[in-house]
Amino acid sequence: MSTDSSLILQTATRFLVPLLLLFSVFLLLRGHNEPGGGFIAGLVASSAFALHLFAFDAGSTRKLMGVESQLIMGMGLLLALASGMVGMLLHGQPFLSSQWWSLTLPGIGDLDLSTPLLFDIGVYLVVIGVVSTIVLSLAKAEE
Repeated sequence: MSTDSSLILQTATRFLVPLLLLFSVFLLLRGHNEPGGGFIAGLVASSAFALHLFAFDAGSTRKLMGVESQLIMGMGLLLALASGMVGMLLHGQPFLSSQWWSLTLPGIGDLDLSTPLLFDIGVYLVVIGVVSTIVLSLAKAEE
């Protein structure tokens, strides 16, 4: 625990980080039909990690993230690229052509999946990875 930040900031951060991450998922999932999407959702999630970094330290923020920010960035790029190639490989359509699937889950109902959603998730991960890498690098340089 960092001795530089206040107890009030640390306590508020413990409540705000889960709320910000949940709100980022909400923005991600509603981004197709209303304002939101992968970019803004990734910024909100990154701000949650930045807030945690300000309240605590870089080590505990890396531990909270669970994986290295560069890995998050790379996985996002791969997912965005793969979502664009689905139409090319399956149907001979141009790159980034939308594909839609409907799954019926027992007890839940129909679930519609699409390549635009996969692309948005990829953008979400890239933004989290890039912003977190920058913020954590700045914190490392400060130490």
